[in-house]
Amino acid sequence: MTMTTLEPAYPKPTSRNRTPKRILDLAICLVALPALIPIFALLSATVALTSKGPVFFVQTRVGRGGETFEMFKFRSMYVDAEARRAEVAAQSDRDGLCLKVKNDPRITPVGRFLRRWSLDELPQILNVLTGDMSLVGPRPALVCEVAQYPDHAHGRHNVLPGLTGLWQVSGRADIGFDEMIALDLEYVRRVSVGTDAMILMRTVRAVVSGRGAY
Repeated sequence: MTMTTLEPAYPKPTSRNRTPKRILDLAICLVALPALIPIFALLSATVALTSKGPVFFVQTRVGRGGETFEMFKFRSMYVDAEARRAEVAAQSDRDGLCLKVKNDPRITPVGRFLRRWSLDELPQILNVLTGDMSLVGPRPALVCEVAQYPDHAHGRHNVLPGLTGLWQVSGRADIGFDEMIALDLEYVRRVSVGTDAMILMRTVRAVVSGRGAY
């Protein structure tokens, strides 16, 4: 389902950019998978044993070209979290769109640990393998958030969404909506394997620091 009309000021990367980027994604994922399998098993068991509900949380997000897809995460919230979204919306600690609450009561104790170390995002490697996401790119937004975007913000949908990106390595949830969009559009302008490699290296430092991780 197509959600948006893309902003022409931010042209789509050509196959010259896309193909090497896709090769990098697949190479890193395939090399990492054997090491990640026991981690997946441990985290799955931990989530299942510490709170009621499914291990994985599957949510519709907006990807490249405004197309929607199903994104995977380890469940970090209680099963009634979506129904309670309106309850905490006014408590957002982030400016603009995109709800972020530091002390969100919907997050489980294990979920707080997963989010602090970005472990809840690991299942999105499956989204990378299927081609719905890339390792690096703008974070995939909720359909309800994209419906409220100003026109220029849709330029971020000219590339695949990513596990990490300029926004994540610049402060994550501490970054307001307008600055996040500016960083995402800057990435669209600069998208390349070299840019992705730089962001991946900076991601390690961002995860260790924990800035904006909640």
